[in-house]
Amino acid sequence: MDNGSTHWVGLDVHKSSISVAIVGPDGSVKLQKQIGTDDQSVQGLIRELRSLKKQGAVECVYEAGPTGYPLQRQFTAAGLSCMVAAPSLIPRKPGERVKTNRRDARKLATHLRAGLLTAVCPPTPEQEAVRDLCRCREDAREDLMRARHRLDKMLLRRGRVYRDGIHWSQKHGRWLRGLKWDHQADHAAFQSYLRAVEHLEERLVELEAALEAAASKDPYRDPVAWLRCFRGFDTLNAITLVAELYEVARFAKPRQLMAYLGLVPSESSSGERRSQGSITKTGNSHLRRALINAAWHYRRPVHVSRVLRKRRDGQPSEIVRLADRAMHRLRRRFQHLTLTRGKSAQHAAVSVARELAGFVWAALVLYPQTPASQTHS
Repeated sequence: MDNGSTHWVGLDVHKSSISVAIVGPDGSVKLQKQIGTDDQSVQGLIRELRSLKKQGAVECVYEAGPTGYPLQRQFTAAGLSCMVAAPSLIPRKPGERVKTNRRDARKLATHLRAGLLTAVCPPTPEQEAVRDLCRCREDAREDLMRARHRLDKMLLRRGRVYRDGIHWSQKHGRWLRGLKWDHQADHAAFQSYLRAVEHLEERLVELEAALEAAASKDPYRDPVAWLRCFRGFDTLNAITLVAELYEVARFAKPRQLMAYLGLVPSESSSGERRSQGSITKTGNSHLRRALINAAWHYRRPVHVSRVLRKRRDGQPSEIVRLADRAMHRLRRRFQHLTLTRGKSAQHAAVSVARELAGFVWAALVLYPQTPASQTHS
């Protein structure tokens, strides 16, 4: 790229407005203004930038955030280069105490000119749709847990404690529906709590059915089937990983994926002193949670269950061998951390999740590059 003829455009995007700053080839601000987010205003800006493109290259940038990727897609469709920058990796001056939309737009343009920004990989509309479906199911599960807790606490305050088995089983449901109340107010409150739980249970079933249907179609069918060969991954957990990662090949090495997931230790070293702390917890929290949930399955002894054996039928032998390697290695890792080094089970699960991310990367990146081979039976 010839920086001597490039214009740099910073966009501070909000719900109702976009602050625009254009920095010229010499680093000076050529234009600064604010426009609306309606189609007419955005298309007017695009026409302006396309005319500016006749003088040289035009590079645009805005921060990833709640406004999503529609603006980036509009710019790309119009033939304009538009980066979506990772907000947590934008350089910031500790002593800077004034923050405005105009300053933010100008800062983005100058940082882009200096090459100081880190781009995120925008998903396609189809990938974003499946990813949002996964997150919707996750939200529904959290809502269901809260609704159940509210009902449990209401019953506990009234001295109604279920003692005949597992909570939220069919038997427990019959017990709930058979409860009688002396006061109409108690009955009304109980029925409201119970209906909320039943509604969320139905909603969760519908969302899981939609995800199962998406997992059975391209481009998710093969990656989901490969991950299901590993212990700890059912269809819903597998499609969550595939949908959240979408372009997993953008990570050249497993360590890059581990860092993206926030599963690597934080570090504060100076001189000869090296100090590591807890994991960074940066990046995608949905993926991190899914991997840690899967990692707990490696606490159990090595065993290929009947269900897991059925999942592996007809799958590539390389994937099955990789899953077996993961099972043995991660089981040993769990035992070493908890029994030999005395770490807590939670600490061990996070460490195992980090290594599991490496096996997931190998399954989704390395296998598609190998020649077709024999399937497992």
